[in-house]
Amino acid sequence: MAAPDRLKDADYNTLSQAPDGSRRLMSLDVLRGFDMFWIVGGGAMVSALGQAAEGTLLGAIRQQLTHVEWAGFRFYDMIFPLFVLIAGVSSVFSLAKAKAAGGVGTAMQRVLMRGLLLFVLGVFYSGGIKDGWEGVRWLGVLQRIALSYTGASLLFLLLPVRALAAVWVAVLLGYWGIVAGLPVKDIRLERTAMQALMETTGQTNAVVLYQSVTNTITGRAEPGYNYVNHFDFRFLPGRLYDGYSDPEGILSTIPAVMTCLLGVFAGLFLRKENLPPGGKSLYLGLAGVVLVLAGVGWGTVFPVVKKLWTSSFVLMAGGWSLILLAAFHQVVDVWRIRWWCAPFQWIGMNALTIYIAANLLGTNGGWQGIAARFVGGPVAGMFGAYGKAFVAVAGLGVMLTFARFLYRRGIFLRL
Repeated sequence: MAAPDRLKDADYNTLSQAPDGSRRLMSLDVLRGFDMFWIVGGGAMVSALGQAAEGTLLGAIRQQLTHVEWAGFRFYDMIFPLFVLIAGVSSVFSLAKAKAAGGVGTAMQRVLMRGLLLFVLGVFYSGGIKDGWEGVRWLGVLQRIALSYTGASLLFLLLPVRALAAVWVAVLLGYWGIVAGLPVKDIRLERTAMQALMETTGQTNAVVLYQSVTNTITGRAEPGYNYVNHFDFRFLPGRLYDGYSDPEGILSTIPAVMTCLLGVFAGLFLRKENLPPGGKSLYLGLAGVVLVLAGVGWGTVFPVVKKLWTSSFVLMAGGWSLILLAAFHQVVDVWRIRWWCAPFQWIGMNALTIYIAANLLGTNGGWQGIAARFVGGPVAGMFGAYGKAFVAVAGLGVMLTFARFLYRRGIFLRL
């Protein structure tokens, strides 16, 4: 548990005024809170309102709060990589101070311990061993954050900036080469396709069925028909999220580390002393635009697919994340327009705690599920088509009340 932070304006200066990283950029906490807001209640609220008001602007926005089925990009596809990127930015602040105080070895030990704790917490969040070892989901959202943070942070501690840039480019190109160039068995590892094949062949054991296929294909990036999914089916133990593949699998975690490393680059840039704060916002925003355009271009040959975390997805999601980071930095840290920040501060200071809390409470439906115990059923029914939206708003209120409670009492649980 960290010492209480009072978060007064005086405690927040632009990074150019605190180059040693001893002070926090308020924009990072606010942006982290803004990101988590959509995961733990905001998305459900807007989606429910849009469903009740189909055909209006809210109905159109609702689509942006759903994931693309496969190739493509929507706002909701940015939420996860934005959190990963912010972890990279934050690591620059914390590890630069740790490295200066205790050396590289101490900083590395800190990274490994935090990464391990978050990974174990992720396994627990995904169900732990309640369904036996075969039912453990070894890789998931929190595990990916843990591995991305650990990988990017160790690279940051061990390599100079130019070497980091070379690694970033080499990994993205290499990942493209793996997906485009390595052959896989001519079998689609997707639920519907596998069920149809099992009915046709009479073979119900997926592993035996997979091993019986001898034909191969190359260069696909389709659902269940790509090297990444096939690699996870063969080598990832335990329960796979999609049955025969996992969106947070082994190989796709590697480019996710590069998303976190992109955050490290942004953090290093924000710590520069030779640029005015407003100039940092401008250059970060321009870099984001360049990455988005590069992602669109690369996506024509290597599709933008979140479930594979393709190299073009790294550019697309990373670009939009940098644009948001630039905007929040300019508004919150440079212009110091902060009247709207409080709820996002509450969430951002305890983002993972809030994310995990509903799961630990054993409540189906997260914060909405908690709220439904008080305002669901007949109470929600009084609002007609907006009943679901009412429960979603109530769930958001419960979550914000919890976040404010922790914040006001100086309780900040950070890994």
